[in-house]
Amino acid sequence: MSSTQELRQYVRAHAENRPGIYRMRGPGGEMLYVGKSIRVRTRLLSYFRATRGEKAAEIIAHTHSIDWEYVPSEFASLLAELREIKRWRPIYNVEHKRDRQYCFIKLTRDRAPRLLVVGDAALDGGIYFGPFRGRTRVREAIRELADLLELRDCAGSIPIKYADQPDLFGHVDSPRCIRAELRRCLAPCAGHCTRAEYFERVELALRFLEGDADRPLAILAERMRLAAERLQFEYAATLRDRAARLDAVRQELIALRDSVGGLTFLYPVAGHGGDDRLYLIHRGAILAEFAGLASPADREAAVARCRVLIEQAATSPPHVHPTKVPEILLVARWFRLRPEERAKTLPIDALAELRPSA
Repeated sequence: MSSTQELRQYVRAHAENRPGIYRMRGPGGEMLYVGKSIRVRTRLLSYFRATRGEKAAEIIAHTHSIDWEYVPSEFASLLAELREIKRWRPIYNVEHKRDRQYCFIKLTRDRAPRLLVVGDAALDGGIYFGPFRGRTRVREAIRELADLLELRDCAGSIPIKYADQPDLFGHVDSPRCIRAELRRCLAPCAGHCTRAEYFERVELALRFLEGDADRPLAILAERMRLAAERLQFEYAATLRDRAARLDAVRQELIALRDSVGGLTFLYPVAGHGGDDRLYLIHRGAILAEFAGLASPADREAAVARCRVLIEQAATSPPHVHPTKVPEILLVARWFRLRPEERAKTLPIDALAELRPSA
């Protein structure tokens, strides 16, 4: 009997049609593939019916052992699969499916940091905000913000030479793009600003993205006042228009944030065999998972835990850690595609009123 036939018999004899995840391993126990299904037995048996040339047939041909574990629900299986893939990085798992409708704003860690709109977040030292829906709207907003604060948008490979950087030859470079001529870039590539001057603008951008737009607007207002006192009315009018556009960008980013900021609630999920779960979700990130809650003591402990986690989340920086991004996108996609599940969610303060399920 071939190893494939033995595996098929093993699955037929032991697997059940319940939600769960499964792992396929190679001869040395190495992880080849991690999958999920709401009916594990049916899904595993389908691999043995795959025809030559299909990915499933290739996977099963290299598989020497299969194991699985059951979870309470489809939502739990999605989370478990994602976490297993992140942990093991199996060779047959392609990059975990992402929702391309979302994007992120990135403040880079270059010598002269830039604002970028990217499709994913990475552990590269950058600071990420989001996720946001509507890449075009986000890109337009960030373009306006970069122009107003005069931050560069050129490639990261462009050499930077600040005005306070010693130059042995004493020559002055010309800006490498027209944005500097239009006063939309401080031109750190050509020594037209000091490092301190440029990083002051970077700090303003960071504060703006964190929700503190008052300081950038106040600075523009002060510059308008000084320009008016010096009778520089044309420049003052330009600053006034910039302030109006900056406030418009703020409103746009607030609206964009709401799509994910609204993903803060309790999510009760009915589980297989009565194994119900309750998830505490804050801005798309799962902060805690509770099982049971059958007794008053369990509910009281859950309430206390939720309060601590929500308080911590409220005081944490608004930017998102790259390691949390896949989970946030998974949650956002789940509720976007399943509005009926969104309707089941509860406000955070409803936890104290929950009763054990019948």
